[in-house]
Amino acid sequence: MGIVAGLDSSAAFTHIVVCDTDTGAVLRQGYAAHPVEPKAAEVDPQAWLLSLGEAASGGLLENVEAIGVAAQQHGLVALDRQGNPVRPALVGNDRRAQVAAADLIDGLGGRQPWAEAVGAVPQASQPVAKLRWLARTEPENAKRVAAVLQPHDWLVWQLLGRPARRTTDRGGASGTGYWSARTSSYRPDLVELALGHQAALPEVLGPSDAAGTTPEGLLISAGTGETMAASFGLGVAAGDAVVSLGASGSVMAVHHEALADPGGMITSFADATGMHLPVVHTSNAVRALRGTADMLGLDGGLEELSALALKSTPGSSGLVLLPYLEGERTPQLPHAAGTLCGLRRESMKPEHLARAAFEGMLCSLADALDVLRRRGVHVRRVFLLGAAAELPAVRAMAPALFGTQVVVPQPAQYAALGAARQAAWALGVSQGRLDPASPPAWQGAAAQVLEPGEELPVGRAVRQQYEATRDQIHPGAFASDGPGAEAGTD
Repeated sequence: MGIVAGLDSSAAFTHIVVCDTDTGAVLRQGYAAHPVEPKAAEVDPQAWLLSLGEAASGGLLENVEAIGVAAQQHGLVALDRQGNPVRPALVGNDRRAQVAAADLIDGLGGRQPWAEAVGAVPQASQPVAKLRWLARTEPENAKRVAAVLQPHDWLVWQLLGRPARRTTDRGGASGTGYWSARTSSYRPDLVELALGHQAALPEVLGPSDAAGTTPEGLLISAGTGETMAASFGLGVAAGDAVVSLGASGSVMAVHHEALADPGGMITSFADATGMHLPVVHTSNAVRALRGTADMLGLDGGLEELSALALKSTPGSSGLVLLPYLEGERTPQLPHAAGTLCGLRRESMKPEHLARAAFEGMLCSLADALDVLRRRGVHVRRVFLLGAAAELPAVRAMAPALFGTQVVVPQPAQYAALGAARQAAWALGVSQGRLDPASPPAWQGAAAQVLEPGEELPVGRAVRQQYEATRDQIHPGAFASDGPGAEAGTD
């Protein structure tokens, strides 16, 4: 039996899982908080190493043969010619580059050229926008930038002893804004457009490649971003979509090709297996539930809101909530506000408003899912992630509103598990035991499976009520561009 480890260095902590190479069974775990404020926009990268060392203390990595690294996405570690950080790392939640992102869009001639070039329209979080912000805000620091890495790239490089060769993977590279998942190549001209000069970019490794071996003989795999690692840890494959319920929401699916979207609603990531992860984001998900709970004065929070919603009936007695509380990305309505429609005397009850909040949130995410379906992405089941996925109202409504089987995995460290699975793959390939094109077949995530069943027609009716209201308030927000737009068409 071999042993591998996977580590997830998120914005707030490092979590390490040590797994059996053949089955993926977790043998032991380690955890340490980062010695920084979790919402900080700038971080000394050494804090990630300190957290890693603490999480791995006590012999956690004893007898481990390979390590995979997952880390927070969209961070930027800018290095000088000696390989030292020019300044603290800029992390993904830093929103200061919004104007810089808009400048870049204009600089290349609009949204469509960006979508065609790299599969994504610049957002403030992306490294390409951070480089532009650096050039405009800290020009002296920008002039010193000789190389750029993301957090997982930097951690892999440190674990290997800072070799001359720096590496990344397809997943991480696809989120930079200057690497195309469609062509599998960098666009150095976009780096120069952003930074004002060229900078060294890490070599992009294949999914089963090793980044190198430590002097002690420990193999380090390519590493990847948290989203890609979590997808790999969950075991999602073609035909699967993942809906994440946070304050905002996201829908991603495994697909055989990169999708360019001139409208900018789809971001075309690569995954950790050689496939692609087109992602559609919504600005509002659980924040709509929390706002409704506050408006109803529910001391029990989301759990009480869920119980109240289940006292209503599908369609919420005609109430429809468009949950665009913070504007919206899907559809692109940045200045919109939320809308409550269908008020009649009989619908003015707390339980109907509670259910309308859940139906509005899930219908909005179903809209995002349909963006992918209209582009030919087949969806046979949906994995539902986030604490809100545990709410009975979400579980009761999601299958019918999404129009497909819903899988709710048990909570686990899926990003760390995905990193460990990547390590097992690279190790197996290096030993001649595994095919570079076929990852190890680890046991799947323990989960509850929910079927739409006889509720599917009811779900379609609720969707139609929601869509009619949405199109009346925001006509033309969605333009039908292909078959499969309705829920349940796959």
